[in-house]
Amino acid sequence: MKPATAGILGVAAAALAMEGVVRAGWVSPLVVAPPSALPEAFRRMWDEGFILHPALITLAQAFAATGAAAAIGIPWGYVLWRRPVLGEAYTPWIGAAFAAPTVLLFPLFLVLFGRGYATTIFVGFIAAAIPIVLKTREAFVAVPKVLLDVGRSFNLGEGGLVRRVAFPAAVPGIFTGLRLGLIYALVNIIGMEFLIDFGGLGRIASEMYFRFEIPGMYVAILLIVLVSWIFLAALTRLETWLRPR
Repeated sequence: MKPATAGILGVAAAALAMEGVVRAGWVSPLVVAPPSALPEAFRRMWDEGFILHPALITLAQAFAATGAAAAIGIPWGYVLWRRPVLGEAYTPWIGAAFAAPTVLLFPLFLVLFGRGYATTIFVGFIAAAIPIVLKTREAFVAVPKVLLDVGRSFNLGEGGLVRRVAFPAAVPGIFTGLRLGLIYALVNIIGMEFLIDFGGLGRIASEMYFRFEIPGMYVAILLIVLVSWIFLAALTRLETWLRPR
C-alpha cells in the first residue's frame, strides 16, 4: 500500500469513528462536530466570505514572516558558522530564546505596531527566525570536512567553496530549519489572530467558537491544516530543486 493511500484511509477511518461517537451521544456535538456537518458549514461560510479571503490573508502573513525570517536567518546562521567565536558566544542565547514563548510578548507588539498585520507578521517572524538561524549553523557545521578539503584541492576560493560544496551539502539541514520556522510562524500568527480577533483563519476560528458554530470552527481548523500542507509541499519542491543531482 502506498503511503498516500494509507494516509487517506487513516483519515477516513478517523472521520467515520468521530461520526459514530457523536451520533451515539458519547461526545456532545458542542464539543466535536460530526464530519457530516462540515460540508454544509463550509458552503455557508463560503457564501458569507469566511473562506477565501481569510485563507489568503493567513497565507500572505505566513509567507511574509517566513520569507523575512529566511532572508535574515540563513545569512546569520552562515556567519555563526564562519566565525566560530560568534557561534559559540551567541548560539546558547539563541537556543534559550527558542525555548521562550514569544507569543506572550504580544501586548508589547500591540503597543509598538497596533492591532494590525504588522503585529501578527512580526510575531511570526521572530518565531520563525530562531530555528532557521540555529538549523542553518548546524547544517554548515555538519558538512563533512573531507568535502571541503576536496574543494580546496580543486583550488576553489572561499566563495566557490561555499557555493559549490558547503551550501549544497547543507541544503537538507537548512530546509529542516525552514520547515520548523514555517510551523512556528503559522502557530504564532494564527494564535495572534485568535487572541486579538484580527486577520485571517485564526480570527475566523475565534468567531465561530464564540458564536458556538462548532462545525464552522472545525472547518477553520481544517483550512489551517490545508494552509500548512501547501507551504510544506512548496518547501519540499524547492528543496528538491536546490539539492545537487
